[in-house]
Amino acid sequence: MSRFGFGAAPFLIAGPCAVEDADTMARIAEVLAEIDAAHDLRVCFKASFDKANRARGDAPRGPGLEAGLRALEAVRRSSGLPILTDIHEADQAGAVAEVVDALQIPAFLCRQTDLLLAAGATGLPVNVKKGQWMAADAMAGAVDKVREGGSVDVAVTERGTFLGYGDLVVDFRNLPRLRQATGAAVVYDATHSVQQPGQATGGGSGGLREFIPGLLAAAAAVGVDGFFIETHPTPASALSDAATQWPLDQLDALVTRTLAVRDAARSGPHG
Repeated sequence: MSRFGFGAAPFLIAGPCAVEDADTMARIAEVLAEIDAAHDLRVCFKASFDKANRARGDAPRGPGLEAGLRALEAVRRSSGLPILTDIHEADQAGAVAEVVDALQIPAFLCRQTDLLLAAGATGLPVNVKKGQWMAADAMAGAVDKVREGGSVDVAVTERGTFLGYGDLVVDFRNLPRLRQATGAAVVYDATHSVQQPGQATGGGSGGLREFIPGLLAAAAAVGVDGFFIETHPTPASALSDAATQWPLDQLDALVTRTLAVRDAARSGPHG
C-alpha cells in the first residue's frame, strides 16, 4: 500500500526535474527529508526518469526507465521519503508502480485516455497536471478517467496557461474551479508556472524564477492542498528546466514563507 496520498493537506511535491547523478539526488533528498521533519506538511520526492517531451531531439532526457527506477528506489530507501514520477506510456504504469508511491501524468498528456486508465489501474495516487491549453472545468474528464481505471486518490495540478507563443500566465480562479469541477485535491506547481517555453537558447524553456515566491503566496492565500516545486543545488547546471528550478539552499525559507501565508489565510475572517 502506498505511503503517500493526496487526502491530507498540506503536502509538498519537490525534487529535481529529471533523475540526475546519485550524489545530486541524495543531496536533494536529504534536504527534503529535513523539511518534512521540520514543518507540518508531508514531502514527496519527485524526479522524472524520462523527459519525453523535450523541444529538441538532442536535449537530455534522463536515464530512462530501468536506470531511473533504480535511482528512485535508492532515494526512497535512503531517505524514507515517498516517491512520485511521471509516466508517458500506458505500458510503463505497472513497472513504475512497483517502485514509486504515486504517479504523475504530464500536462501535455492529460487527455490520453489509455494512459490515464492505466495509471488508475495501478491503484496508486495519481497527480494529473492540467494541460497548458485546458480550462479548469475540462479537467473533470481527465480525473474521471483515472477514477474509472481504479484509483480513488487523485490530484490535479495547475501549472499555468499558454499566453501567446512564449509565456504562461496563472489564473488563480482556476484553483477553486479545479476543486469544484473534479472533486480532487488541488496542487499548485510554482516552478513550471514561470516557464517561458521556447525562450531559452537552443529551443529549451526559459523562465522567470524571481516570481516563484509571490505566485506561491497567492496560491497559498487562495487555498490549495499541495505545492509543487522543482529544486536543485545548482539550478544553472540542471539537466532540465534550469531556468526555473528553485535553489535547494533557499527551499526551506520558501516553504516557511508559503506556509505562513497559508496559515494566515486560513485563520482570517474568510478562512
